[in-house]
Amino acid sequence: MQNVLLITIDSLRADHVGYHGYDRDVTPNIDRIAGDGARFTNAFAHVGGTVFSFPSILTGVTPLMYGGHDRVSNRQTIVSEVFDDAGYRTGGFHSNLYLSAQFGYDRGWDEFFDSAPDESAMTKARKFAKSNLEGTPIFPLLQRGYDLLESSGGINVGNYHVPADEITDKAIEFLRSGGDADDPEFLWVHYMDVHHPFLPPEEYQLEFRDEPIGDRESIKLRRKFIEEPENVTEEEYQTFIDLYDAEILFNDEEIGRLFDVVEEEWGDEYVAALTADHGEHFLEHDYFSGAKPYDVKTHVPLFFTGVGETGEYDDIVGLTDLPPTLVDVAGLDRPDSWQGHSLRGVLEGGEYPRTDVVGGWDDGENEEDYVVREDEWKLIRRHEGGDELYDLVTDPEEQTNVIDDEPAEARRLQKRVDEHIELVRATADDDVERPDMDEDVKERLRRLGYSE
Repeated sequence: MQNVLLITIDSLRADHVGYHGYDRDVTPNIDRIAGDGARFTNAFAHVGGTVFSFPSILTGVTPLMYGGHDRVSNRQTIVSEVFDDAGYRTGGFHSNLYLSAQFGYDRGWDEFFDSAPDESAMTKARKFAKSNLEGTPIFPLLQRGYDLLESSGGINVGNYHVPADEITDKAIEFLRSGGDADDPEFLWVHYMDVHHPFLPPEEYQLEFRDEPIGDRESIKLRRKFIEEPENVTEEEYQTFIDLYDAEILFNDEEIGRLFDVVEEEWGDEYVAALTADHGEHFLEHDYFSGAKPYDVKTHVPLFFTGVGETGEYDDIVGLTDLPPTLVDVAGLDRPDSWQGHSLRGVLEGGEYPRTDVVGGWDDGENEEDYVVREDEWKLIRRHEGGDELYDLVTDPEEQTNVIDDEPAEARRLQKRVDEHIELVRATADDDVERPDMDEDVKERLRRLGYSE
């Protein structure tokens, strides 16, 4: 059995990757590795957002299936469990708390690091205030003061995530510590650096700027993008892109370092895949970030090495196809709950039935929206009405809603959404509930821009 490596990068837009045509050299290692593999240029998250995307990446289902994305249902099978059951030594390393043991993602791992909540002085102070002052007149004043510190002063309010070099170190330690030499290994590494706030090391900023931007200025700029997008200047916009690209370059270097050790330890006896959970909005639709269904948020890089023919493939791919492909190339049986399709059908001339990528998400109050994307058309169904239809051939940036001009296409795609809703309902698991997170976890998620 072959060793298997899965790398995921938070918030990496496909159009900021070199082999997708980006004009800055921000992904030299990714481009080099992908050049020896199979590159899927039309890969999409089923919905743009970490909590919505990882049920697809790790459990092969779309976001609202099996009770939704609040927690991994016991009826779902995590890809690590498949490899663990087959006798693989398994390791998972990341620092996004929505993928932590608290949310059910710790199953099937021999080693699992999800980053314990930080205990910064600011976090301790906020915990004390939450526990002792909530409900008093002073608590709202403290909350506003906290927000002011970040937006006006750019004060770093604690650790946001574990940086790429430390995550790589942990993955390398796993590889070098070994186990039984005869046991194959499955390793998943998720990097958070490309997720805002963008606080890249100065050396990577200097690849794109004459002068580096300090953490305080970066944090202030992020708040402006979120709170006052209409007032962002061209210079500020370019600064933000510089910081984003510097984070990508930093991440890319660490991926190169990881692959060097993978090849030392595994030789050429491995299969690797790299993707992102979602992209990012940089005001294309008049806002920054957020879990949205537009292509800038859902179009992601995806490539495999060590399987099938190399080169570029333009077949439409959903991230639910990732775990079935990894399990298939390892010669293992896929769980019944998985919804995706193995891409070996594309790579080796077999069957591959996908014609669209469908997904759904809720707004936290049990109101559901849905999206279906084909090669030429995209429909977004809004629970409050005002559905959107885009002709992706003539309007790839999704700026003109043609829902009233193309009724036949709208009805056809609405029917496809209805079919997906039936599947969601058929797999419903009423026992799935969001865990009761402690204040440290909530605070770190807030600092990353999540609404917990």
